Amino acid sequence: MATQHIVVVGAGIMGAASAIWLRRAGLEVTLVDKGRPGMGASYGNACILARCAMVPVTTPGLIVKGPKYLLDPNFPLYLRWSYLPSLLPWLGRYLKHANDQDTRRISQGLAGIVGDSVEQHKALTDGMPAAKWIQDSDYNFVYRDRAAFEAESYVWSLRREAGFEPEIIEGDDVHAREPILSRDMRLLAVNKDHGYILNPGNYVQDLVRQLEEMGGRFVQAEVKDFDLMGGQITAVDTDQGRIACDRAVLSAGVWSAALMKRLGLDVPLEAERGYHIVFKDPSQLPTAPMMLTEGKFVATPMDQGLRCAGIVEFGGLSDVKSKKPLEMLRRTVARTFPNLSHSAEEEWLGFRPAPSDSLPLIGEVRGSGVFTAFGHHHIGLTGGPKTGRLVADMITGNWPNADTSAFDPMRFATQ
Repeated sequence: MATQHIVVVGAGIMGAASAIWLRRAGLEVTLVDKGRPGMGASYGNACILARCAMVPVTTPGLIVKGPKYLLDPNFPLYLRWSYLPSLLPWLGRYLKHANDQDTRRISQGLAGIVGDSVEQHKALTDGMPAAKWIQDSDYNFVYRDRAAFEAESYVWSLRREAGFEPEIIEGDDVHAREPILSRDMRLLAVNKDHGYILNPGNYVQDLVRQLEEMGGRFVQAEVKDFDLMGGQITAVDTDQGRIACDRAVLSAGVWSAALMKRLGLDVPLEAERGYHIVFKDPSQLPTAPMMLTEGKFVATPMDQGLRCAGIVEFGGLSDVKSKKPLEMLRRTVARTFPNLSHSAEEEWLGFRPAPSDSLPLIGEVRGSGVFTAFGHHHIGLTGGPKTGRLVADMITGNWPNADTSAFDPMRFATQ
């Protein structure tokens, strides 16, 4: 039997991981992206391997609180109001999940993708140069006081049910543990056995170079369509020509929605505009990545400086940065790290793929031989290696020893 040829569409962490696991299984692999590997959402994230990040944004009460958040200049949720009419159909579906039953169902699904993230990244990079970018660490949540921590008791109860019991540090011990913090921050919730990536862009590029050394191929081209014969994939059409294949993996992040329409599925996927600022040559760094809960963003020490990432804005795919999210980020950084100085700043805007039900799409589309690996919202870097491994196992017939039904792309077939 001839060796199968798999085309993987999208060279972020999802595509790179899928391609490497497929190549390890002995399949021929071509990875295709319109840009450089790792330079989309995989570049601009918070760098965290966030094993405890299984709780969706749509927790109970969001329908009531959401409008207040949008009107609060100090809350990290923003909307380009001119985009609201376009957003409303997706937003209606999204908010339907802001209840206890759906939150628990989504959390259980996501826990299976992120819970062993550090181990999955190490397995992916075993024996590879890319392993140098992986750092073991704690993951600290910073609160002003005990009351602020207890206000998030619902979220922490879900994390505890998934096995994450934080170590609580309070009072002056907080500043002794993390001298970078303002003394107004009086509680740390420390999550053990996490990790982060020192430079996500370089990490993914190293993975793609490794793929090529393993005999895989990277092609810079824009995918336009899938060729199907009798409902089965036969080739991928690109602006550089046709690439014949036996199977395909769609892992192009927010850009995947348009290609899914070519397969007859209208996926309710919104572009969540994510921002970060890297503070170059910082005078201080945290000892471990930290979630600044007042600003709902993460501060991570990395090889480029101190990256602060995680602001959310809805406004479509425009690449024009909004001022307010970046201003809010700077205000919170100045308040939380009062003695921080730096030589320069790097701003970034990118697009996270946000399905209306907060669950990624992992599985085959209508028996077509096209498999999906996208829609990971805030957990793309965290869940990339596990997702790639799942997809590779599906394609090679080694069906995963896990329930993946929650991620079935066909859940949107009748919606």
